[in-house]
Amino acid sequence: MPSLVAVVVSHDSAHALPACLTALAAEHVPAIVVDNASRDESAAVAEAAGARVVRNARNEGYGRANTLGIRAAERAERVLILNPDIVLQAGAVDALLRAAAAYPEAGLLAPRLMEPDGRFFYQPRSLLAPYLTNPAGNRASPEGDACAPFLSGACLMIRRDLFLALGGFDPNIFLFYEDDDLCRRVADSGRSLVHVHGAVALHGRGRSSAPEPGRVFRTRWHQAWSRAYVSRKYGLPDPSPWMLAVNAPKAALASLSFRRPLIERYAGSAAGALASLQGRTALAWEGLA
Repeated sequence: MPSLVAVVVSHDSAHALPACLTALAAEHVPAIVVDNASRDESAAVAEAAGARVVRNARNEGYGRANTLGIRAAERAERVLILNPDIVLQAGAVDALLRAAAAYPEAGLLAPRLMEPDGRFFYQPRSLLAPYLTNPAGNRASPEGDACAPFLSGACLMIRRDLFLALGGFDPNIFLFYEDDDLCRRVADSGRSLVHVHGAVALHGRGRSSAPEPGRVFRTRWHQAWSRAYVSRKYGLPDPSPWMLAVNAPKAALASLSFRRPLIERYAGSAAGALASLQGRTALAWEGLA
């Protein structure tokens, strides 16, 4: 079998890592955990589970940290990129590797993601997949292996040399849309994106990092900023004016309710859109520029 190394980015993920790393060990896949300056015991938990740990002095963001981990996996032919809240089911890795051999034209392969409530998560459309549009977002979930316009970054398998040849994840993105961007570049290189139905992974979805005050605002800020960034990158209309016009009034109204999550949601989206319009970058906002 080709050499395969898993790369997991952690940030305050001590609660999620044990199940993720135990499942990888059961599939005989060595793991590299890139710890983004966690304030909990993430790094120690990863080391106790037998993973190699790369410790970042600061939070480098999801895509940037993954690229660091993939560069560190020097002997790997393929890398498996997965969130800490992903738990691979028995046989998932073998199914992915069989699919890679069966579909040599595939650039990215992903397992079937199952939500905690038993639902099958499948993205019906992508902002950056104009060649396979689905404006209404109608769901027609695969019943077997299938080519897809987009694969979730929660769990992806790719050849290491291809990933590096494409430049890795876009280093300008701190969080969100880095998977859309990578899928677009893989597709533009002439390779397919393959959903592997027989490989199953449980997805905690949103449980990779422990909750903290301000997390909703920060999340929404990056969602708005990254959407505007990738839209401009691929010549799509800038959504920032619309996002600011919609979310600023909602933030003002939400402030009357004193409901912090609601205030953070709309205020974060408005602030991210405004930052994009002002020419500010995500890296500068995170103190990385």
